[in-house]
This record gives sequence, structure tokens and C-alpha cells, in this order.
Amino acid sequence: MTIDHTGDNTHDDDTYQANTGRDASPLSALPSPLARALAFASIILGGACGALIGYGVMKAQCNSGTCTTSKGVGAIAGGLFVAVGVAVIAVLVLRAMGEWRTARRNG
Repeated sequence: MTIDHTGDNTHDDDTYQANTGRDASPLSALPSPLARALAFASIILGGACGALIGYGVMKAQCNSGTCTTSKGVGAIAGGLFVAVGVAVIAVLVLRAMGEWRTARRNG
């Protein structure tokens, strides 16, 4: 097996196929575009839900007046907190998918 140092990380097709019985394919840990799009959408949706929860909590805590500032801070803090949490989970899931795909490919 030879390594191409030009940056495309491909194998020598004939040698790789002769040694492994498999077709050569580019090595990549990059998740599929669909998986990345779903992860992005889940982060946005989670952040929006967190913002609604933060807004609702601060609205329930407000006893007098409009409390606009506290509602805004609650919405921003809740949205950021949940979006970061969902992003961590999304990254872990994408990495696990990449490992499963590699393990399945390698037998």
C-alpha cells in the first residue's frame, strides 16, 4: 500500500485491492452532508427551545412591570446553554457514526 502525499489520502488502487480484496476509496472521517445538516438543524432547534424555556422561566419570576431585560437575558442564556449542550451531543454522535462506518468498512 502506498500513501499519496499530495493531500487526497487515496491508496494505490491495484496494491490496495490485491492486499485487501476491497476497492480503494478516499479515507475520510467527514460525516455525510445529510448528517451534518441534521446536526446543524438540531442545534438550532435546541437553541430555540432553550430560549423559549429561558424566556418562560423569567416571565414566571417577574412580579411587577414588564421585566423586558430579564426576559431577554433569560432567553439568551437559555438558548445558548441548550444550544451548546446539543452541539456537544451532536459532535459525539457524528464521531460515533464515523467510527461505525470505518469499522463496518474494515470488517
